[in-house]
Amino acid sequence: MSRPVGTIGLSPAHSALLATDDARFTAAEFPPNKLLYLMQLADARGIDSRPWFAGLALSRTQIADPALRVSYRQASTFVRRALRTLDVPDAGLRIGREGTIGGFGLLGLAMMTSRTFGEAMQSGIHYHKICGCLLDLSFEAVSEHAVALVAAPQFGDRELLPFFCEELFASSTMIARELVGPELRPLRVEFSYPQPDYADEYAELFQCELQFGATMNRLILDTRWLAHPLPGYNPLTAKQALALCAQQRTPDGGEPHQEIVAAVERLLRGQLREQPKLNDVARTLNLSERSLRRKLAESGRIFREIHDRVRAEHALQLLQAGTLSVAEIGGEVGFNDPREFRRAFKRWTGMAPQQARRAAA
Repeated sequence: MSRPVGTIGLSPAHSALLATDDARFTAAEFPPNKLLYLMQLADARGIDSRPWFAGLALSRTQIADPALRVSYRQASTFVRRALRTLDVPDAGLRIGREGTIGGFGLLGLAMMTSRTFGEAMQSGIHYHKICGCLLDLSFEAVSEHAVALVAAPQFGDRELLPFFCEELFASSTMIARELVGPELRPLRVEFSYPQPDYADEYAELFQCELQFGATMNRLILDTRWLAHPLPGYNPLTAKQALALCAQQRTPDGGEPHQEIVAAVERLLRGQLREQPKLNDVARTLNLSERSLRRKLAESGRIFREIHDRVRAEHALQLLQAGTLSVAEIGGEVGFNDPREFRRAFKRWTGMAPQQARRAAA
């Protein structure tokens, strides 16, 4: 017998025994986009989401801050509380169906300007954490004619696996169709959990064979899609966008996201129009300019690099929104002269602002 996904998995007591002694469990490296969606869903239903924040050192205002990064502990605790309160079994599918390449920011730009769909897929998997994915991802060959996106739970957390898998595979499918066309169909999608009561929604979305109770969680594609050329191919832009993505990603085997870098990013995002300088940021953080420069250097960063990335990200978001002119966007990120902004944007991304706007259209 099938049962609602929300009831599948570990008991609350068991889920509290996840690998909390692992330093990665509390490393703040995930954007809070899924948390924000769940909070908005609660607001739309008249449900008080404030209890979900208890003991997490987070607030409703912070959740909407694009500079915020949360740990797996914070995110999983929040999601677990939200799903129990909302009683929306298909919440993961709802989020995933809204997935667009523009919502991936700089990673979306890197994917759009990749040479082929296969290269775009590899970039998405490599940098999945900066988009808020809370599963471990890999890419594997299934046969001569099939490849798979493989997802596995982190820290043995199987209770939230259905929600995370639904969101991941649904959004991946929507974005793949945005890149290569609506005719894309997976060969098969496999889930390691039991079939939910709303399996018809899976069938409508994926339009392919579905397998529940499988040994792994895999979205399997025909290899012919990998060589599909992308119309927005721009090697320089793709390279520069990926370099900016690399700055956001915690290196494999490296230290977790550093608090000083997060603090500088958050301050810059709120003051881009004022063109904050290093000494301004240092003063706000109650540090000397020398101390801030040293702390950033210890984290492998320099102030200008962080400032440029934050400006590039915000400018790209505004270009994708399409409501402001290029000159107005330049002003929003601290440029009084539109020509200076155009030159800087091309230096950051490899393309002119209007090109980036058209690529995201």
